[in-house]
Amino acid sequence: MSQDGIVLVVTVTIVNDEKVLIIRENKVNALNKWTFPGGHIEYGEDILYAAQREVKEETGLDIKLLGSTGVYNFISNTNDQVILFHFIGEIVAGEVTLEEDEINDSMWIKIDDFANFKKTELREPHVLKQILDNLLQNKVHSISFYNEKLFGPKN
Repeated sequence: MSQDGIVLVVTVTIVNDEKVLIIRENKVNALNKWTFPGGHIEYGEDILYAAQREVKEETGLDIKLLGSTGVYNFISNTNDQVILFHFIGEIVAGEVTLEEDEINDSMWIKIDDFANFKKTELREPHVLKQILDNLLQNKVHSISFYNEKLFGPKN
């Protein structure tokens, strides 16, 4: 979702056997940049649902959200103010099948392996570093911190 240069997005660290899934984007403003699966929150959409939907769309995986490393506020490389909600999830069903229009590769890596990437290979490397630091230090917040389904039919 975007309003007046403010963009709301979700990303998810999917953990499986001590490795995490990263994707390489095939978008004009992030061509060949590695990041976590995620995307824009749609108008009126629940944040937790948006995270699960974006992972499903980009990777084909159904996930359960386990926690969050927090909310990150930054100016993107496209000069938008981004408010990013980052979650941790685990696979409940599916196999990795990429949305080829937007994603051109994926891989499972250990979190420590991010140190092997050049900053130019990562999307928003300063934000990824903050997320990775929180993951490595186990600074994870309960998923119950997020209130679900605030946007529903009015009674």
